[in-house]
Amino acid sequence: MKPSENNPVVEIHGCIVCGKLLNILAVYSPEGKLMDCTVTSPGGHCVIFDAKPLAACDDHPSKQIETATKKWKSRVEDEADDELDEQ
Repeated sequence: MKPSENNPVVEIHGCIVCGKLLNILAVYSPEGKLMDCTVTSPGGHCVIFDAKPLAACDDHPSKQIETATKKWKSRVEDEADDELDEQ
């Protein structure tokens, strides 16, 4: 693969609400930035977060997915702050 080409990667992620495992096809730029993703398992869809694809089951209400996404973002930001404090 040429370094200038996007990099497709198959990943396994848990549903952000219930944890059910879903297969995701994610496409990253040569710099490692998430470009796009799609869930290849039946019954799920991507909930894109800037640097990492998140997945959710289709049967969860959008409000429940939104709440879970906010919690996930908050946890990630807290972990990043903790890492900066340790340096």
